[in-house]
Amino acid sequence: MPTSMKTRPAILVVLAALACACVNGPAAEPGVPELLKQAQEAAARGRHDEALTLADKAIQLAPKDANAHIARARTLVAKGDLAGAIKSFGRVLELAPNAAVVYQWRGETNFKLGRIKESIADFDQFLRLEPSREPHHWQRGISYYYAGRFADGKRQFETHQTVNPQDVENAVWHFLCNARLNGLEPARKDLIPISGDTRVPMKEVQAHFAGKGTAAQVLAAADAAGKTDADRRGARFYAHLYLGLYFEAAGDAKKAREHIEKAAKDFSEPHYMGDVARVHLQLMNRLEKK
Repeated sequence: MPTSMKTRPAILVVLAALACACVNGPAAEPGVPELLKQAQEAAARGRHDEALTLADKAIQLAPKDANAHIARARTLVAKGDLAGAIKSFGRVLELAPNAAVVYQWRGETNFKLGRIKESIADFDQFLRLEPSREPHHWQRGISYYYAGRFADGKRQFETHQTVNPQDVENAVWHFLCNARLNGLEPARKDLIPISGDTRVPMKEVQAHFAGKGTAAQVLAAADAAGKTDADRRGARFYAHLYLGLYFEAAGDAKKAREHIEKAAKDFSEPHYMGDVARVHLQLMNRLEKK
């Protein structure tokens, strides 16, 4: 499976973050490491209110302990209090302004809120602190797309291709940026060839964007995916997300909305690409209100 845009269940992201959420600073106050360990364990069991209470106790003991604020911020993300998480990440960065990964987390959270420019600013700062990660940063490419910075997005996905050469999703996002810059047919001619992405229905998605397959074939492949309902749900999510994005690029707003709504609602997924579908629908709705 390609490593860039693969699914990442929300709880696993939280656990990984809490497990490695250590920034350099003064020695921890007595009792704080144990509270943060207990918060991590509570988060592991999905007991987010308990984890938040424990993180708050740690903050009361050590208001300037950046790691206690990280635990609070990440727990708020898991609870769905994204605005609260943004504030907590801000406090972390007041205490530890060079904590690169916190800019990454806040950028992802800003994106989930539909705050596209803010997400780019955070991703940019992360990459200033960790420049070696720039080729890997497909999230910034997606934010560029939604900010209308299509040339920047195209370059980001071309750079990502150098470290992740067999990912249909990267080829598709490159296509989408290129289509906005140069039109659908030139983007189709420049579609990055991918042959090694075995995820269903990525082969069919690639063929559809290349003009060599149909939407019906994408959906049929998704319906026949895997052995479990979860397998098929995930495949249907990706089918509808990328069909929605394709039809939007092709100028068919009705079909685009139909598929994006299915990806964001009927087959929603708890990972970053699931967030992309939800944000896309949110931005669609904002545009219609205007």
